[in-house]
Amino acid sequence: MCSIVPTESKRSSKKNTRCGNRMKLTSEKLPKNPFYTSLSQYGAKNPKFFQWRKEKTDRYSHANLVDKALQLLKERIRRGDALAYFLRGQLYFEEGWYEEALEQFEEIKEKDHQATYQLGVMYYDGLGTPTDAEKGVEYMKKIVDSPCPKARHLQFAAAYNLGRAYYEGKGVKRSDEEAERLWLFAADNGNPKASVKAQSILGLYYSTKEPKDLEKAFYWHSEACGNGNLESQGALGLMYFYGQGIRQDTEAALQCLREAAERGNVYAQGSLVEYYYKMKFFTKCVTFSKRIADYDEVHDIPMIAQVTDCLPEFIIRGMAMASFYHARCLQLGLGVTKDEATAKHYYSKACRLNPALADELHRLLIRQRI
Repeated sequence: MCSIVPTESKRSSKKNTRCGNRMKLTSEKLPKNPFYTSLSQYGAKNPKFFQWRKEKTDRYSHANLVDKALQLLKERIRRGDALAYFLRGQLYFEEGWYEEALEQFEEIKEKDHQATYQLGVMYYDGLGTPTDAEKGVEYMKKIVDSPCPKARHLQFAAAYNLGRAYYEGKGVKRSDEEAERLWLFAADNGNPKASVKAQSILGLYYSTKEPKDLEKAFYWHSEACGNGNLESQGALGLMYFYGQGIRQDTEAALQCLREAAERGNVYAQGSLVEYYYKMKFFTKCVTFSKRIADYDEVHDIPMIAQVTDCLPEFIIRGMAMASFYHARCLQLGLGVTKDEATAKHYYSKACRLNPALADELHRLLIRQRI
């Protein structure tokens, strides 16, 4: 953990001065139910539900295990277990069977707030149904405005998603002010039980809006970082590195960036590549940059985004940065055998991934700053 952050926060992630475009945000996942945080907890209260796991599970394929779970849920539904209806829909959702999930959630939406939440995500993102952002917004508003205690654990996440809608102008008239208001509600003063994603997005928002408010950006990245957000861990590292919103502290910056990089933050990894190059640690730069530059654009980016919960645009920036510096090392023979043909391949990849960043780095190259 990034223990040097001077707030209650202990971690940090991505974002730097080069980010001027509007962010493409993702929905916040369904928060855990405080009564049954997962299928496994449900199984603990219903021992027979996962009895099959006590058998030799290597005899079962994933498909067979899912089928077995569905059979058991069907039996629980037959016996009148209300929660089993939602769990069946959630199992469909997690398996990517969105049409079946949509049908199940529609059936129980008037009785189950979690189903309403999931419907909001599905209609907004077009999962199992044509995209209908207005309908998605309607469902999220129902959660935010609900006085029911059973909806409370969903309200911070729903407010984050509504803020996303206002920020993107989908389903509602675009309004940065309303997005900011909703995200501040969702962040709940850094409450770890609130929307940590909202805390991180506020950090990004305040560092990209005009005029920037870097002190607020640092505060919210610190809160998100302290609550485990990987995106903000790298962001704090860069803010320390450039003295944005906080006194410049290279040691603190490197600690945050290294920890974020180890946890899978690709933008932090790309930033370290840049640091190694500028410090003339060329062998380390080449080794580190090649691994990042060789990520597959089509398959790895969505997978990394899903696993790390980092925004794809910053993953792409990290890959582009690593590709450019790897190309430069190959072109000049720094820390590696000179290979201009392969260097062209990596320069091209950097340009393809992020033309604006590649152009900026090329300008620095021309001025002999790289």
